[in-house]
Amino acid sequence: MPRPMYRSRSLKRVKVRVPSGVSVIHYERRKSFVPRCARCGAILGGVPRKPSEHRKLSKTMKRPERIFGGVLCHKCLEEVLKEKIRSMSFVSS
Repeated sequence: MPRPMYRSRSLKRVKVRVPSGVSVIHYERRKSFVPRCARCGAILGGVPRKPSEHRKLSKTMKRPERIFGGVLCHKCLEEVLKEKIRSMSFVSS
């Protein structure tokens, strides 16, 4: 039975064969990911890269304060807004 700290899935499990020839499980921290745009996959600006930086900031400092901030890059946001406005039908009287 693993120690209680190793029972959660917050740590990655890696099977390793040690020099004695025995297969054991090593527990490693999961790799942090770079925030990317949900539409085109570009790296987002204005979002901290490292989890240590991210943890220390307040909520308003963790992503840009605009619609879709931290989800879409500025180019995709511009395109989405243009599509949305152009698809709206305006009734002239």
